[in-house]
Amino acid sequence: MPGGSKASMVACHYMEERDNRPMITSRQKEKAIQFRQLHSGPKMLVLPNAWDAASAWILAQAGFPAIATTSSGVAAALGYPDGQHISREMLLQVVSNITRVVECPVSVDLEAGYGDTPTEVAQTVRQIIAAGAVGINIEDTTKGQQRTLVDIASQVELLKAIQAVATEMDILLVINARTDIYLLPGGDPASKFEQAVQRGRAYREAGADCFFPIGLTDAPTITALVKAVAAPVNILTGPHAPSLPELASIGVARVSFGGGLMRAALGHLRRVADELLKSGTYASMEAEMISSKEFREMFE
Repeated sequence: MPGGSKASMVACHYMEERDNRPMITSRQKEKAIQFRQLHSGPKMLVLPNAWDAASAWILAQAGFPAIATTSSGVAAALGYPDGQHISREMLLQVVSNITRVVECPVSVDLEAGYGDTPTEVAQTVRQIIAAGAVGINIEDTTKGQQRTLVDIASQVELLKAIQAVATEMDILLVINARTDIYLLPGGDPASKFEQAVQRGRAYREAGADCFFPIGLTDAPTITALVKAVAAPVNILTGPHAPSLPELASIGVARVSFGGGLMRAALGHLRRVADELLKSGTYASMEAEMISSKEFREMFE
């Protein structure tokens, strides 16, 4: 073979692939371990959701031990609806911006994974880790006009593929496996609970670190699910859910807020805009405004 043997060419190709693998720093590995430990107490993990670098920086400065992204918030900040309407590249840029400006662990809402096959989703996960993330959210519904639950076997295969990527990259990636059972219409409460338990146990066995029954806010059902799944459970919380102390008391390991914090921020902005237009005064604008000095020095 001109220019060298087939074996040497294969070796060169392997070396090229190895050299192109993203470098995972020891600090990122430490953050992954730290993030995993936050799911096992002694306190419930209160995980706020950021939508860009500035919101992540504010939340980190407030003292939260870790930060997650919100898919709806990220999409809205970029001018798109929720539901994987932004590209993988757009998401990666947001994640890179966030991990560049905060030191705490960052988890990313991957929605359904930005891919149609486990291989494609695994590539998304690989790039998200390379962007500095140490955790992900992955959900079990299809995208499109008719959202349906992915069958358990397929989701288990996907979770195993994600776990294989983390092992390959030598990082203890924290996987938050979301189920949309409580978001989809139809079905009686008992049936939904049984399905949630079945999926929670299967996802845990497939390598998930945390189970996320999004849409579940009933305290007795949450209590029963925590006991039945026997794994850390994430609850989406907010004004219509049990309080943080109550969720902690019934054994919830982690709470998040989805797009709630961004909606609150936009609501405040709307109040500011209304006051400026109606009365020309600045009371709402001045309320809790950060100083110009702090604003200038945010990313210095």
